[in-house]
Amino acid sequence: MLKRTLIVLSLTLTLILGIVGLRSVQSVALTAREAAALNQPDGPPVEYGDKQSNGGNAFVRALKAPFKAIGRLFGRGKKDDNKLHRLSEKDVKQFEGVPVTRVVDATSAPAAAASNADLGAAEHLEHGRALLDDGDLNQAIAELSLATSMDPKLADAYNLLGVAYHRKGLTDLALRSFETSLKIDKKNSQTLNNLGFLLYSNGDYKNALERLKKAARLAPDDARILNNLALTQSRLGKFDDAYKNFARAGGEIEGRLNVANRLELAGRSEEARRQYEAARLVAEAQQKTDPNSQAITVVMEIENGRVIYASVPNRRAGFEAYEASALRLARGRRYPANKSGQESVVIRIHSTPAS
Repeated sequence: MLKRTLIVLSLTLTLILGIVGLRSVQSVALTAREAAALNQPDGPPVEYGDKQSNGGNAFVRALKAPFKAIGRLFGRGKKDDNKLHRLSEKDVKQFEGVPVTRVVDATSAPAAAASNADLGAAEHLEHGRALLDDGDLNQAIAELSLATSMDPKLADAYNLLGVAYHRKGLTDLALRSFETSLKIDKKNSQTLNNLGFLLYSNGDYKNALERLKKAARLAPDDARILNNLALTQSRLGKFDDAYKNFARAGGEIEGRLNVANRLELAGRSEEARRQYEAARLVAEAQQKTDPNSQAITVVMEIENGRVIYASVPNRRAGFEAYEASALRLARGRRYPANKSGQESVVIRIHSTPAS
């Protein structure tokens, strides 16, 4: 009996000790090295330097197994999913979608046209001249400015630039451009004429007269220069000199008509009538010696001293050239600023005008 009791106690003690040992295994805490091993990426076993590490810590591997299984489940069992890979054509196709079309709305500025870098200063000068003739002042100024920047000695570019500035009402810029042109080419009659007309337009008649006289000496047959000179002389009260230059520019009859207009503007109506009468007598004398001369009647509408409308009431076939010349002369007439209304004049045109 005693023996049986001892056997039962021995078995009971053995069972108790086994249970305690099992609990101690279940409550094992991870060391620092083990925790580090758990956080390491998949790879060969980490050696810690002790003998038990040669085969790896079985318990740590047991704990890592579920995490590895989950990782392989989502990573398709590959061990290097965290590494960079080169995309294959198959991978690229997975990212291909619907082709993208670029949309440019109405507010998008169009691409600027490439400028022709091969153009030289002379080409920009001619382009600016053409734009100026067409009345495109802004583009003309841009082209002519480019020409002067490429060739600072290009006098013609500065001259045309001054004309463009003058037409835009930029007097100071026009003046500087003309003066720069004259520094390069002091004997340019056209630049002197343009500068003289600019000064005349701004009421500086004395300096205008000086430039226009120089221009007339350089180009004695230029009608534009002579007319500008005559206009300036009439403003200074030099009507005799003005008549001479008007006559040099367009003949005696036109010279007397033009100076008569200037006298009327100056309020010297009696002298103006004498000039008109002299023009009539010259026309009659020329008609006797020139059977091709014709008297053209022109009706004008005057407003504040300027002719705003002119017409030939009785047009005749074959006289178109005569009538055109008479209309041109009539439209160029000037009257006192307080004169308005209708007036008719007879203009004698001698010889057939060039068409």
